[in-house]
Amino acid sequence: MTDAVVAIGGNAILRRGEAATVENQMNNLRRTCVPLARMVSRGWGLTLVHGNGPQVGNILLQNELARDEVPAMPLDVCVAQSQGQMGFMLQQAMTEALHHEGIDRSVVCLITRVTVDPGDPEFRMPSKPIGPYYDKAEAERLMLQGYRMREDVARNGWRRIVPSPRPLAVLEKDAVRALTTGGHVVIAAGGGGIPMVERDGRLWGVEAVVDKDLAAYAIAKDAGDLMVFLTDVDAAFLDHGGPAQRAIGEITAEEMSRHLDEGHFAPGSMGPKVKAAVDFVDSSEKKAIITSPERLDKALESKAGTRIVF
Repeated sequence: MTDAVVAIGGNAILRRGEAATVENQMNNLRRTCVPLARMVSRGWGLTLVHGNGPQVGNILLQNELARDEVPAMPLDVCVAQSQGQMGFMLQQAMTEALHHEGIDRSVVCLITRVTVDPGDPEFRMPSKPIGPYYDKAEAERLMLQGYRMREDVARNGWRRIVPSPRPLAVLEKDAVRALTTGGHVVIAAGGGGIPMVERDGRLWGVEAVVDKDLAAYAIAKDAGDLMVFLTDVDAAFLDHGGPAQRAIGEITAEEMSRHLDEGHFAPGSMGPKVKAAVDFVDSSEKKAIITSPERLDKALESKAGTRIVF
């Protein structure tokens, strides 16, 4: 059995402009899991890594709005909460999709921690957008309250930003491998994993959100035969949002790395997907795909999406 690590973007789970209801997220997850179940039917073993940018931002906001009634939880605990909440929904949707394909296979959600460097520059200059989009007036009001905000010109809105240190290691990596080897579909490193640092001989959670694409690479680099990045666009683009915008089809890791260095892919958005894909292809000499759930079947046939090859 060949193994694929699939990173599912938080914005593909809850699309821009949608209310953050369980119904909306489940509907999106059901659509996403249909082609994933077809992958399993074709013999792929799957490890699923979901994003949590919109969702963990909402959990954090709920904490802060209710802090006078209920003690607020730190960001690392909110990430853990998003792993359980979203992992359950993805587990349900994937189980349904497998059943529809006539596949009797268990789907396991694993609470996962990742180690990060306490000296990572992200702690000084955060870049990860989380939570809902705000207009300029709302963003300015939140900045007066101490929030760090950044404008997303392409999406015409502002979002809160938090540190997103690079993951060094997935602490439950061996457990993930044992479960996939045992034939289970595994949900791991949800939201990029719970960020931990080692201090005084102990592991401590830190206030950050690790990028799920880089966490997916940390899992895939030792065991994956393919990496797939599912997002809310059909491919990666050059000159995204500009008059010369064009989709990238099949491309070498070397060429894609050059485009990344040229600034074609936004940090905290397409940038980490491209970085993780390039690193995976360079280290494994295998393939990575960036596409939407709707185009995944075609992308696996090299007929759609962005395919990064060695």
